[in-house]
Amino acid sequence: MKMIIPSIQGSIEIDLSENLLKTNEQIARENRNLLDQFHVFAVDILGSIGSGKTTLVQQLVRHLKERRRVASIAGDLTTTIDADRIRSAGAEVIQINTGGECHLDANIVKNALVKMNLEDLDVLLIENVGNLICPAEFPVGAHRRMVVVSTTEGPYMVVKHPYIMMDAGVLVINKMDLAEIMQVDMEQLKRDALGIKPGLKVIFTNARAGEGIEELISALELPGH
Repeated sequence: MKMIIPSIQGSIEIDLSENLLKTNEQIARENRNLLDQFHVFAVDILGSIGSGKTTLVQQLVRHLKERRRVASIAGDLTTTIDADRIRSAGAEVIQINTGGECHLDANIVKNALVKMNLEDLDVLLIENVGNLICPAEFPVGAHRRMVVVSTTEGPYMVVKHPYIMMDAGVLVINKMDLAEIMQVDMEQLKRDALGIKPGLKVIFTNARAGEGIEELISALELPGH
């Protein structure tokens, strides 16, 4: 997005998107410094609606809460459905309703962090708004970016979203129990991902059944794990 501002010498074109991204990056660094100060490890979790993000967060909370102090930030357009589900798994949750915004940004997360008692946390799971396009250019200060796709989204989900894959540390391919029915080759999805980003950690899960969750926790490389 650009704005034309009149001046004595003529018009000046300002790229607002570039300024916006720079500001976001600065606030993201501030968020990371704050998290590091309190030794809180944050994971930014991205995926389309229906990929299984919330179910994965629930499972991560259930598996971690006996050994880590876990909280979550849940981003959604209008409802509290995801936050309520995560809370039921045993984690403190800050609900963020973005209205028409299709992603969380660093400033939104900063405002949530000041409401949390970071001294009492070890792990913060940030569930971003459900899509794989808008959040790509907006880091929030997390230590790890986890992208979730599912077999029900078809065989081309990875190759259609290369930018988000390049910035991910972990890719979760969820709903592996439905791969055969959906005629999706999970190993091909993995090859697609590694073709975009060699070295990307790819984990297969069935979040509803809790399959693959311990492997996912290992892939996230939580401090002290």
